[in-house]
This record gives sequence, structure tokens and C-alpha cells, in this order.
Amino acid sequence: MKEILERISKLDPKRLALLAAQLQSRLDAVERARHEPIAIVGMACRFPGGADTPEAFWHLLREGTDAVREVPRERWELEALYDPDPDAPGKTATRWGAFLDRVDLFDAPFFGIAPREAAGMDPQQRLLLELAWEALERAAISPEKLMGSSTGVFVGISGSDYSQLQLRAGLAGMDAYSASGNAHSVAAGRLSFVLGLQGPCFPIDTACSSSLVAVHQAVQSLRAGECRMALAGGVNLILSPETTVALSKLRMMAPDGRCKAFDARADGFVRGEGGALLALKRLSDAEADGDHVVALIRGSAINQDGRSNGLTAPNGPAQEAVIRAALASADLEPERVGYVEAHGTGTALGDPIEVQALAAVLGAGRSEPLPVGSVKANVGHLESAAGIAGLVKLVLALQHREIPPQIHVQSLNPHIPWEELPVTVPTSLRAWESGGTRIGGVSSFGFSGTNAHVIVEEFVERGASSVERGEAETGERPLHLLALSARSESTLRELAGRFEQHLAEQEVELADVCYSANAGRAHFTHRAALTAG
Repeated sequence: MKEILERISKLDPKRLALLAAQLQSRLDAVERARHEPIAIVGMACRFPGGADTPEAFWHLLREGTDAVREVPRERWELEALYDPDPDAPGKTATRWGAFLDRVDLFDAPFFGIAPREAAGMDPQQRLLLELAWEALERAAISPEKLMGSSTGVFVGISGSDYSQLQLRAGLAGMDAYSASGNAHSVAAGRLSFVLGLQGPCFPIDTACSSSLVAVHQAVQSLRAGECRMALAGGVNLILSPETTVALSKLRMMAPDGRCKAFDARADGFVRGEGGALLALKRLSDAEADGDHVVALIRGSAINQDGRSNGLTAPNGPAQEAVIRAALASADLEPERVGYVEAHGTGTALGDPIEVQALAAVLGAGRSEPLPVGSVKANVGHLESAAGIAGLVKLVLALQHREIPPQIHVQSLNPHIPWEELPVTVPTSLRAWESGGTRIGGVSSFGFSGTNAHVIVEEFVERGASSVERGEAETGERPLHLLALSARSESTLRELAGRFEQHLAEQEVELADVCYSANAGRAHFTHRAALTAG
């Protein structure tokens, strides 16, 4: 260091000024990278209530649907395990949950996986493969083009129910695929293997905050230049009763199976399952690539409760700190946030602590109360996928410029001083009014003590549309070519039917649909092409 300083001291004023300008330029570049927005260019989801697409999920939220039902018989024999007494040994004190349909189905040959290996795979691994493929297709990025790319994979995953089922069946049933089929490391690694991705890749388990922590890690990796693109999100499936029995003993779950977040009757959550993955890029790269940007992640942060009132107890000061850190990451003032998708588990202790933390950080300088909501009332607590469920809800609210109703609110929680706090809970669908671009936040807190908060901004189109990237304007081209392909004739027919339904039900530009299908999909042996106009 001394030698460097001596060399600098010998520079003439002109060279010294040039050096200073170069150093300042580098510092500015580092600062820009530290705050560069991250573009969400695609997202795919599977949520309860038949919400297998973002469009279906938005319909569920907008209509105020409750997707909770009794535990299906194919999961476990409910009558043999149910007892309303939470202290009953080996029993579950709830009959309810929010479940996906037919999680046993999987098109193994599509992903080049042998049937025997697929049978040994945790269905969570199978679901992640489907979500990854769909997220890329929705981003109009052919998965084949990512082979060998520095694309990262960040997956929130906690549950090991499939492993429990295999162990219960006996050690004699273990085979060569049992280890890889149940390893959380492979849940992430298999995505990189199948798609040929060579960026950072790892699973994340911070319990309920896992998937939002995964998104934060993806944002950090992109800003650090470790990867050019990332797949981030989480998954959770409820396949065996052990965790439900354990949570019953903790008295965490609502006996009536309804998550009544922010309500006076709040008495716990209901378990839910599902998953979602986002395709992410730095905004500069997304614009350079001509991608369709869904929304922007402006900032994110994570922290830990440390030593507090209890290992699993929520910590108000830590929640405040993580939100402030996310605002700093986004370089935003608190009053810019127009909605928060809260962790909102519907517990007597958790809701008051969270609402007061939100008010403490985001309440100052606000002309109107801050709306807050919780998707757990609609689809249950998705545990390791809870954060990504909230994030997808927030993105959809930004896209549609509406705030969905918070269901199961009859009378606000009396332990929250609502009259003193600039916070409100919308119980009916409302327009998201804003004097500028809409910005929202989403929180997720793990019962291990790890907290996460992500800030998202709506994207206002500035660049060229996909039509301008290689297609003529709709008015100048009377017909468009739509090319479809699949691995089998029956699948091709089904795909054509889905496109027909999509075009009939959605207000979309035909040119954009054709461009995405033609340029943003993998092409298989069974093909069809048609003109449309």
C-alpha cells in the first residue's frame, strides 16, 4: 500500500485527475450494480384451487376464493388420525389443508428420465422440473438455448414427506435412486442437470421463509455477476401426516381449517402445498435481450432474529430491520410502498407483531393507510413455498393494478391498535391507486428465525415490443404464422387446444403469441403450423 501511495504522489496533476476519474467511474458502476433492478421475465406456478397458471391464480385471488378442503383420502386416512384434542398422542387436530390435484402424475420421458428413476424421485423434484420449463416458456426463452449458460438455480425446499413414505414401506424398498430422489441438493441440482445450467445452484431451507430467501439469493447473485440469469422460488408438498401431527402439538393450526389473518378470531394457519419459480435477469440484460418484463425486483434483504423471546416466536425489531434493509437495497423511501403482502399466519401473537412492525417502518409520511393482505387465507400456509406464493400474488396485483380482497375478516384483531396505525386491511377488491409507478413489498418469516423482505415495482414498458423485434406491426401483416410442436401427436393436439382456448379467453396481441411460440419454445418432432389473422 505504501508503494502504491508513493507512485500516486509522483503523478502530475493531469494524470492524477485522469486516475481519479477512472476510479470514480468504477465506483459508480459498482453502485449501479448494487441497486440495479432485477427483471422478472417469466413465472410459473402450481397453487391449490386449480391455480396452475398465474392467470388462474389471479382469478382465485380476485374472486376471494378459499381453496382449503378436507385432507384427500390418497394422502392419509383422515378418520384414523384425526382427534380434536391437540394433546392426543399420534393424532392430528385438524381435518383440513389446501392441496394440489394428482401430484403423482409426471411426464418422465419428456425430461429424459427413466420410469424407475422417476418413481424414486420426490414429487417435489418432479414439480420443480415442470415449473422450470414453464417459467422459461412463459419468458419466451427456449430451454435448449440455455444449455451451458451461467444460469443460477435457487430453490426453497424443506419437507421430506416422500422420504418418510419410503422409510415407512421398509428398507428393502430402497434402490439406486432413493438417495438422489430424496436429497434436497438434487432438487436444485436436477434442474441444472436437465437444462444444462452452469451457474450457482443450491437448495435453501429456512422453513417458512425458504422461497423468499431463495429469491433474495438469486438477486444477490445476479447483481454480483455470478450468473446472467436465475431460476428462483420454492416448492412444498404434503404427502404424509407426520408434520401435521407435530404442528398440532405446537397448537399452530386453526381447528376450523381457516386462516383468519388480521381477524379477532385468528387462531392459527392451515397447511397448504404448491410451488412457483421465477425467471430472473438484470434489467439491463433483459432489455438488451428484448425480453418481456413482468415486474421489477427493486430490493431485498434477509436477517435473523438471533436470541429473542423464543426460537419460534416472531421478533418485531428483527422484522423492522429486514424491511429497512430491503428499502435501502431498493434505494426507496418508505412512503413509496403502496401495498404489503404480509407473512400473515393468522396467529394471535404473530399478526399484532407484524402489523406494528410494518407501521413502524412504512407508516411515516403516508397520506393514506397502507393496505396489507395475506394469501394464506386463500391457499393456506405453503411453508417453504409461502414466500413465493406471496410474491406471485404481489406481482399479479401490480400487473392488474388491483388489490385482492382479504377473506375471513369479520372483525379486526383487537390486539392491534388500528386507530393509531396507518395500516388497513382491504376486505373487497379495490383499485390500486398511485401517483407514480406502483411499488409493493412481501414479507416471509421462518420459524427458525430467518426473515426476508422483497420490494417489487410494476414495469412500465419503455422498449420495443416483441413485434418490433422481428415481426411486422399487426396492422401491416394480415396473417401470422403459429408454429407448435410436441413429443407426441396426442400432446400436440392438447397443446393446440390450449392455444385455442388462450386466444379465445385472453386479450392478447396475436403477433406476440406467434412470436413467443415460434421463437421462445423448444421444437419437438411432432409439429403443426397454421396461419391466423
